[in-house]
Amino acid sequence: MIELSGVSKTYDGISVLSPVDLEIPIGKTTVLIGPSGCGKSTLLRLMIGLIRPDSGVVRFEGMDLTPENATQLRRKMGYVIQDGGLFPHLTAHDNVTIMARQLGWDAGRIASRLVELGDLTRFPVDGLGRYPTQLSGGQRQRVSLMRALMLEPDVVLLDEPLGALDPMIRSDLQAELRDIFRSLKKTVVMVTHDLGEAGFLGDSIVLLREGRIVQQGTISDLIHHPAEPFVTQFINAQRSLLTALGDANS
Repeated sequence: MIELSGVSKTYDGISVLSPVDLEIPIGKTTVLIGPSGCGKSTLLRLMIGLIRPDSGVVRFEGMDLTPENATQLRRKMGYVIQDGGLFPHLTAHDNVTIMARQLGWDAGRIASRLVELGDLTRFPVDGLGRYPTQLSGGQRQRVSLMRALMLEPDVVLLDEPLGALDPMIRSDLQAELRDIFRSLKKTVVMVTHDLGEAGFLGDSIVLLREGRIVQQGTISDLIHHPAEPFVTQFINAQRSLLTALGDANS
C-alpha cells in the first residue's frame, strides 16, 4: 500500500530521519513506536505527503507521491492527528462532512454515510449538532475518526490518537479501534509511544530510535528475538504495561 525507499529528513541541519526503507502491507495494522523524537510522526507525515523527503521516494499504491499529485492521493488517505484536530467553530456534523461537502457530495449520500460511521464508531446521533468543546475526549476522538473515514479511504493514518485520554477511556477506545480495524480490513498506520497499545492493535510493530528502524515484527518477535540491546531496554521500560496486556488477554 505504501512504500518508502531511502527516505530521509533533516530540519535545521539536524537529521531526524536516516535513510529508511519500509513497506506497509495492505489490509494490516502497522504501528510505529519509539521514544520521543525518534522520527515516527515525521515518518507518518511523509507517508501522507504533508512534508517532502530530503532524499528517497514515497510511493502510494505504486505511484510516486509528489507535490503535484499529493492532494489527489491524500483523498484516498484518512488522517487523525494528535488531539483530534477538530475545528472548534464547526459542529461535529460539519467537522465530519467537511471534505465530502467540498467535493460536492449530495445531502442524501452524506446522510447515509454519517449513519454508517455513527454505527461503526458508536457515536450518538444527537451529538452531531454539538461543538467540540461540548463533547467528551472520547467523543472528540470518535468524531476525528469519522472524519478520517468519511471518504472511504484506502488507508488510515493515526498520530497518537489516544495519547491525551483518560486511561479508562483510552482502554475502551483501544478495544473499539481494534474492532473497527478488523471489521473494515483497511490498511492502518498508527503512531504511539505505548508498547502495550502497539501490541494490542498492531499486526506489525516498527520500533524506531534516533531516526532509524531498529526492528520490525510482531510483539512476540520484539520480546523474544530482539535485534539489539535497545529493543530489550525499551521493552523493560514498559514491562508493567505488557503485564497488564497479558492479563487482559488471558
